[in-house]
Amino acid sequence: MTDFAALLQPDRGQSARTIEVVHPDGFADWLAAQPPRVRAMVSAARVTGKAGNKAILPGEGVEDWSVLHVCDEEANSPWRIASQPDFLPEGTYRLKGGDVGPAGLGWLLAQHRFDKYTKPDKNGAPRVLLTSDPAAIDETVRLAQATALVRDLVNLGSSDMGPAEIEAEAAKLAKTFDATLTVTRGDALATGYPMIDAVGRAAAKHRAPRLIELEWGNPKHPRVAVLGKGVCFDSGGLDIKPASGMRLMKKDMGGAAHALALANLIMGARLPVRLHLLIPAVENAISADAFRPGDVLKTRKGLTVENTNTDAEGRLVLGDALTKAGEAKPELVIDYATLTGAARVALGPDLPATFISDEALASELIGAGTAVHDPLWRLPLWDGYDEYLKSDIADLINAPDNGYAGAVTAALFLRRFAPEGVPWAHLDTFAWRPTAKPGRPKGGDALGLRAAWAMLKKRYAS
Repeated sequence: MTDFAALLQPDRGQSARTIEVVHPDGFADWLAAQPPRVRAMVSAARVTGKAGNKAILPGEGVEDWSVLHVCDEEANSPWRIASQPDFLPEGTYRLKGGDVGPAGLGWLLAQHRFDKYTKPDKNGAPRVLLTSDPAAIDETVRLAQATALVRDLVNLGSSDMGPAEIEAEAAKLAKTFDATLTVTRGDALATGYPMIDAVGRAAAKHRAPRLIELEWGNPKHPRVAVLGKGVCFDSGGLDIKPASGMRLMKKDMGGAAHALALANLIMGARLPVRLHLLIPAVENAISADAFRPGDVLKTRKGLTVENTNTDAEGRLVLGDALTKAGEAKPELVIDYATLTGAARVALGPDLPATFISDEALASELIGAGTAVHDPLWRLPLWDGYDEYLKSDIADLINAPDNGYAGAVTAALFLRRFAPEGVPWAHLDTFAWRPTAKPGRPKGGDALGLRAAWAMLKKRYAS
């Protein structure tokens, strides 16, 4: 992984080029105050003051140059200078004024590359940023590492990211932080977690389903459960997806990637909580043993589920995992899942559809996302749509076929298995960026990770 710590360093007065960020509204006044040589260079570079304009500005000597960046991002945006590393040559830089703030995250992530399947980037020489706030470096680096972890795991082809590989990632975390790892598979899975087993049993033996659990922290501390949907590839099962729908299904374990990254942040900061990480890891494959439309599935909770759609499998595996999480009596539950296309139709790729059972938690989590520029959009757990989950022969169905409120009904299904009376947040995240933005390349991405981390820090760090 990228050595982010080497790219953000304390400012001790060492030699560095200056980056000056100018808002478009103040560009004319800034330009009028510049010496003739700077105005001439700005004109030659065709900088008009539009957001995104940038230029190298001459100093008094040949080697004495600085950087202009015209930007309309807010001062606390992580992406304020994220376009700069790709523009600038190798070297050391400082922001005019010295205070990097959240922009350090974008600077780091702009230099991260997923290159497992390609030759290393020849232009990957480091661009180092100096900060006048050394105390913020560690947190910024850990956020970059967590974000890059999500991106890397999601970008991997499914051939390199199956249930066993997710288990290996959890094992790395357990070893690093001296946590306890428990993996349930085989007959114990079929008996104890019937929905996880049903969804994953059609896969090849080396990609067999499992429930991965990690526990860390002082048992006396508040118990927090973090869950992630780990569907390593989703063919749709017997209700098979078309080729276009299957193309990106390597990313259907994006919820697991987010959960692993959030667990990394929690343990890395030694947050005073008792962490319980749960990842149901499966491949929704097709074989003679695949679960079928019309099957009635048993569940860990004791409810029965009439399976109306084998392509609505994520909520099934999360249902058993949520039941297990509730048995340990947590005071807070957060789950991540690339769960529904309906959420993307409603909100697009950038906004995780967020369902929250508790008003205080809703205020904390949505507010935290806004504060750290990791926005969430709350959708309702609308009781009126519970009737859409009725079955004629079982306790409930997994997916209504009326076409209404798909993200909401999926969340309502999960609510049947979430621990009653415990604040619970469900993030239906896309985990993917279809078009590149500065610091955010096309491909896997963390959406809702920093929001949850900011909320947890504020709630527990004190």
